[in-house]
Amino acid sequence: MSALVSRGTKVAQRPQAPSSLAWRAIETSDDVRGLVARVVLGAVIFPHGAQHLLGWFGGFGFHGTRAWMESTLGVPRIVAGSSIVLELAAPILLVVGAGGRFAAAWMAAFLAVAASTHASSGFFMNWLGNQKGEGFEYHFLAIALAVTVVLTGSGKLSVDRWLTTRAAESSR
Repeated sequence: MSALVSRGTKVAQRPQAPSSLAWRAIETSDDVRGLVARVVLGAVIFPHGAQHLLGWFGGFGFHGTRAWMESTLGVPRIVAGSSIVLELAAPILLVVGAGGRFAAAWMAAFLAVAASTHASSGFFMNWLGNQKGEGFEYHFLAIALAVTVVLTGSGKLSVDRWLTTRAAESSR
């Protein structure tokens, strides 16, 4: 709250929207770009997270995926475990638009590391089954969606928008 002062006397209190870095990170407009980018990214990544954490869709579940990440990729146990949990949590946060910029930034970093493990297979996905492994084109597309959310915010129909709109209304 900031006080309005008239000739050295406090007249009234006017509430202000929070201005912390965390608050500014969730601030978002009613933009449809953030909505589309976050929902598509969340919907595409969620099944992968469900495979890795829950064993859905033919996945190995948490223990199997963590063991694979440790033995094949050399990822430390705590990093592998955290990544698996965040690979499911971040898409859920993106779909509802809660902390969208944070979730998208984490997804971009995660996808950049994942892309590096596919670099030896080249750029293209293995659509025809005639190459060893999968390329990293998918990762680039998902990173572009994540960067869009980082830059625009969660946008329309998001928890972030609801929170920032309420704060703006209460500061009037």
